[in-house]
Amino acid sequence: MSAQTPARTPAPADAPGAPAAGHVDHQRILTTTDPATGLSAAEVAARVADGRVNRLANASSRSLLSILRVNLFTLFNLVIAVCTAVLIVLGRWQDALFSFAAISNVVIGVVQEHSAKRKLDGLALLHVQRSTVVRDGERRDVAMGELVQDDILLLRRGDQVPADGVIVATEGVDLDESLLTGESEPQLKHVGDGVLSGSAVSAGSASVQLTSVGSDSFAARLTAEARRFSLVHSELRVALNRVVTWISIALVPLIAIVLNGQMQARGGWPAAIASGEWQDAVVLSTAAISASVPQGLILMTSIAFAVAAVKLARSQVLVQELAAVEGLARVDVICLDKTGTLTEGDLELLDVTPVDDDGTPQAALRSDALRAVDVQPGAPAWPAALAWFGHDEDANPTAQAIRPALDSPGLAPSAVIGFSSARRMSAVAFLDGAARGTWVLGAPESVLGDGDGGSAVAQRALEIAAAGRRALVLAHAPHPIDQEQCERLELPPLRPVAVVAFGEHVRDDAAATLDYFRAQGVEVRVMSGDHPRTVGAVARQVGIPLVGDAYDARHLPTDRHELEAVLADHHVLGRVSPGQKRGIVEALQAMGRTVAMTGDGVNDALALKTADLGIAMGEGAAATKAVARLVLLDGRFSHLPQVVAEGRQVIANIERVSRIFLTKTTYAFTLALLFGAFLVQYPFLPRQLSATDGLTIGIPAFVLALIPAATRYVPGFLGRSLRFTIPAGVTVALAVLAITLIGRGAEVDERQVQTAAVITLTVCGLWVLGIACRPFTLLRAGIVALMVVALVVAVLVPIVRDFFQFQLPEAPLLLASIGIGLVGSALIEVWHRLAPKLPPALVADA
Repeated sequence: MSAQTPARTPAPADAPGAPAAGHVDHQRILTTTDPATGLSAAEVAARVADGRVNRLANASSRSLLSILRVNLFTLFNLVIAVCTAVLIVLGRWQDALFSFAAISNVVIGVVQEHSAKRKLDGLALLHVQRSTVVRDGERRDVAMGELVQDDILLLRRGDQVPADGVIVATEGVDLDESLLTGESEPQLKHVGDGVLSGSAVSAGSASVQLTSVGSDSFAARLTAEARRFSLVHSELRVALNRVVTWISIALVPLIAIVLNGQMQARGGWPAAIASGEWQDAVVLSTAAISASVPQGLILMTSIAFAVAAVKLARSQVLVQELAAVEGLARVDVICLDKTGTLTEGDLELLDVTPVDDDGTPQAALRSDALRAVDVQPGAPAWPAALAWFGHDEDANPTAQAIRPALDSPGLAPSAVIGFSSARRMSAVAFLDGAARGTWVLGAPESVLGDGDGGSAVAQRALEIAAAGRRALVLAHAPHPIDQEQCERLELPPLRPVAVVAFGEHVRDDAAATLDYFRAQGVEVRVMSGDHPRTVGAVARQVGIPLVGDAYDARHLPTDRHELEAVLADHHVLGRVSPGQKRGIVEALQAMGRTVAMTGDGVNDALALKTADLGIAMGEGAAATKAVARLVLLDGRFSHLPQVVAEGRQVIANIERVSRIFLTKTTYAFTLALLFGAFLVQYPFLPRQLSATDGLTIGIPAFVLALIPAATRYVPGFLGRSLRFTIPAGVTVALAVLAITLIGRGAEVDERQVQTAAVITLTVCGLWVLGIACRPFTLLRAGIVALMVVALVVAVLVPIVRDFFQFQLPEAPLLLASIGIGLVGSALIEVWHRLAPKLPPALVADA
């Protein structure tokens, strides 16, 4: 064999009784298929006929019809649709302006939820295209969907496992289970160990008998659970839904009271029907009923969320559900996965400690200084040998971390012993040049031997490990081993020449982002599948105070109360299994905490789905991104403070505009009840109410919902709002009733009465708007002033006045309408001063 292409000596077969590495519970399964011959064609056909084939059902998470039904068929939409249809049938389409808000609500909801559906339906944990199996004693390439139970699957480096199985033969195989367990170290597998779909072969090869295929496999079960559609918890949405429920219950009797009152005000049902005045009664009833539905508040909330989502998208933050913008502003605990969140998810070469001939470690050389060492006259050969290990085409992930620091040396090996997790080392021999001899790179205990644990080199390796880093020892022997020695795994006496330190690359923005959360009163917790020592070291690097190692989650109690006690004392945990991650999130939620969870691996998917807010990294697994509410497309943790700011702006501004909308809902209900119960003609046409809504609510609320606001979340906004809006709304309704009775008592034209009622209502509404705008800024003061001007234009400009059927009242009634409006405003100011004040943070602009 040529020296240019030396044979690589494989690892020895692993003992069948060796324990499985890692902490995934792999079941020992009795194998039945001969690994040499595999299944016969008849056996494959029988399994296909039985459905034991690796095909996944592509069931949709949620049908488009279901989404349309949920968004269309609500009581509010039914009420608005009926009112709109009635007005169109009566030829009064000008009075149906209120329907546009309902249409916008439906469109926004359907588009957002259908987008989420498409992402969930596209969820895939496996990307395997074709696999190699043994059938009828021959190797065959088959599609993933053609694999059947009991197939003998051949795995080699770089393959992804397409279905669950058990190893029946191996020459040393390392499986990367990081996406399943969070364990960044590849796991050595033995004959009899189980393998899970979704893992990948990082080194070696194996024959695997498939035991669970199709929907029974681990990846399929996780996919099915992740596909379940659920809405992120939102206090705004919960509060609005509560209002919707109350109003929905009240709408049924309200419709009957209002319609009966308007018919009775026209002489009773028979007389109104006979005279044709029933049409006017129906139109006025429509105005009273449609005004009682707070569809504008729901629309403003959706718009505020949508605008925030668009702004975040420009910063590479994908919002997969609108209410998620609010979520991060409410959380008080953020749980972080180490790999892929705090760290980049890959190893980096930190430094190399050269060793003198007498075994004394020298000063450590940082990775960026290695090239300088290599080019110095008379430089030692170890940098070239170390570079060869890094650039070897079969280098494991740890050795690959050497590549950025050292260029390929272009050396031609004469013999190579490939890396094996069983030996935890690899070796190479060179016949010529300064690097002549045998070089070994591996774990300290594998290279130095058990009898050299007290040497200075071993102590240096222990120092590196104590800091949560990974240490390898590079050793050299002057004599190059030959191919026969490689096959017998015979190595000459070795002398250590360098200790190499590796560490996970901590994200540059991690420490500053965690400082921000701590300053905002958000508790930071770290959960990882890695060794507690490694997790603890990374935690300290990003500024999380920690004494000793992280808590070993293998000792976590299963009792909920005992688990809560542990979580109260320990915020950094290692060796956390996927099931434990979700259990920890649920325990924190049971403790009354609002939990955000970040992650990138499949092992994080269910915890992200369980958390109040799931955040995935853009380079993470498809399953994780599909179930997350937010995806950091560029993986930059530093975007999260901006998400918090956007969420706070939404909460603060929706609380601000909710006072306007809920005041309107209160006075609309009160007016409908008063005029219906007293059998008095309702004083507004639907289009006139649309005008007042636009002046005092719609246009101002649109601006107020989007202006900058820096706030800290304070729970209970609905209660604060209602303690002001209920008395304020009743006051407005009584003011309108008073001016209506005065106008009709003066026996003026009904249009003048309606216009007077509009003026009184608008004056009170503008005062409520002014309260919502406090403290005044130039923008907010301009909004109120502009609405006053718009009221004057609506009453005086002929084309506008005619469309809304306004008629300027005579002087006494005009003055009375303004005066009563001002008295009502004074009372509203009293209610404002008596009501609980907004927290200071909620009224301060950024």
